[in-house]
Amino acid sequence: MASDLNSAQAMAVFTVASFFALLCMAQQARAVNYTFMREAVDAPPVAYYDYIIIGGGTAGCPLAATLSQRSRVLLLERGGSPYEDGRVLSMLHFSDVLADTSASSPSQRFVSEDGVINSRPRVLGGGSCINAGFFTRAGAGYVRAVGWDPREVLAAYRWVEDVVAFQPALGPWQAAVRRGLLETGVLPDSGFTYDHIPGTKVGGSIFDADGRRHTAADLLRYSNPDGIDLFLRARVARILFGYKGTKPVARGVVFRDAQGGAHVAYLNRGAANEVILSAGALGSPQQLMLSGIGPADHLRSLSIDVILDLPGVGQGMSDNPMNAIYVPSPSPVEVSLIQVVGITRFGSYIEGASGANWNSHPSGTQPPPRNFGMFSPQTGQLATVPPAQRTPEAIARAVEAMSQVPDAALRGGFILEKVLGPQSTGSLALRNLDPDDNPSVRFNYFAHPDDLRRCVAGISAIERVIRSRAFSRFTYPNFAFPAALNVTADFPVNTLHGGRRVGGDPRALEQFCRDTVMTIWHYHGGCQVGRVVDRDYKVLGVEALRVIDGSTFNASPGTNPQATVMMLGRYMGVKLLKERMLVEGPGAR
Repeated sequence: MASDLNSAQAMAVFTVASFFALLCMAQQARAVNYTFMREAVDAPPVAYYDYIIIGGGTAGCPLAATLSQRSRVLLLERGGSPYEDGRVLSMLHFSDVLADTSASSPSQRFVSEDGVINSRPRVLGGGSCINAGFFTRAGAGYVRAVGWDPREVLAAYRWVEDVVAFQPALGPWQAAVRRGLLETGVLPDSGFTYDHIPGTKVGGSIFDADGRRHTAADLLRYSNPDGIDLFLRARVARILFGYKGTKPVARGVVFRDAQGGAHVAYLNRGAANEVILSAGALGSPQQLMLSGIGPADHLRSLSIDVILDLPGVGQGMSDNPMNAIYVPSPSPVEVSLIQVVGITRFGSYIEGASGANWNSHPSGTQPPPRNFGMFSPQTGQLATVPPAQRTPEAIARAVEAMSQVPDAALRGGFILEKVLGPQSTGSLALRNLDPDDNPSVRFNYFAHPDDLRRCVAGISAIERVIRSRAFSRFTYPNFAFPAALNVTADFPVNTLHGGRRVGGDPRALEQFCRDTVMTIWHYHGGCQVGRVVDRDYKVLGVEALRVIDGSTFNASPGTNPQATVMMLGRYMGVKLLKERMLVEGPGAR
């Protein structure tokens, strides 16, 4: 009884503190006025730069900020500014951004050929503006395998962390997940750390103590204002090429503004000057293909002039599959995103997100849709609707149905597992010549048996956490795990559910993994090292062109890639500046 009272008091203190902190959110989400940031309609018809970076995302922002210290940089972002949309900067409005399917939304929805709903960023700061905020470094083995300098990597991480990373304060539900992982043998207890260490840890977050999101766009504060031009709503049509003998050489880009006006940016003369793609795992391979670099037969089928036949473009596409168990709670739970992770020995990561958020509204006005964070039906992930039937009307019906469910039934949280790697891969192809349209992509979730095995092991690990003494305060007595699987399968989170009942045998769990698979937005590949770029991220067979972003990854780093993608932008920026000094001499600018 006393422990229950203490838990209630702790929950009350946490809730009140969170309420007053979030009440101040609007004032704190003030705009950042970068003097070098303008709309693309204000760009000159023709301009010249040392570096042209396509994509102001998670890698592009730190890369541009770094390069601007010793060179003239053009940063082109197809979306708008995160500072003009208060939803982007608020943890409580996380799912609202993903639910916005308008043409101006910071999040652009796409559906893979597997049938899983997904999102890609369309905003300065990229994926760091629309994700669940977890911040953790890559493991030492990952760094060694890709050939990075560990000391430079650590310096780059710290450069990023000084601006965007914070230690989260755990509420009672997240603390119970942490204790449950430790009780069930996910050891050791690593406490709070950014490092990737097997066991249970509290990771960093890009949400600060007030619930305000900090993004890769914030890293632009490191920029030399005289060394950078940043244009928003700048849609790159194609990369321009010349030739050195028979070898293609990137010369510049053509981009269009929001009114359709065309602009051309060229590289200045100089051996160190380059065009750099940082448009993400969908955007970078898409842009290469639209510019004539990719599988020749595919390009010719769309009447694209082939600059270079490079079959690896668009290959190796992977998305770390995520499956989650909904756990209804007899006790109140805080609203939280990812804060704790169990890094298991069998290749599955265990995490959790809790709390339904009923946003406040003025008396007499229509309440907004109920918000279940990363599992909200308004994000479009519907369990009972197959891909061909997923329509705005179907989503609206699911949101309405959720509004009729008693509050107590939606009190709880999701404990999820996601698969390391993964081993399963797919491919990306163009649908048309429109750079604003989504390409076709298939991830082939669970095509590799190791991914399926890890999912089953992860689901079993979740069951142990739910049954642990540490988590007992947030589960009902006589909790039946197979029933929880069936409730989860019926919850509106995914398009693949086929109405199957889940029991306890491994084959049923395998089917559960397939039927309820979701994304956690960690997709990567399409411009992989060895297939499309070399270990310095130079595009094979082309001069003055690199790709620096998550499309180059052969596996997702750590338990969340965003910290490493930001680090990579800084790391490669420093490396390119050193190379530039060798070419031009230390006194050059």
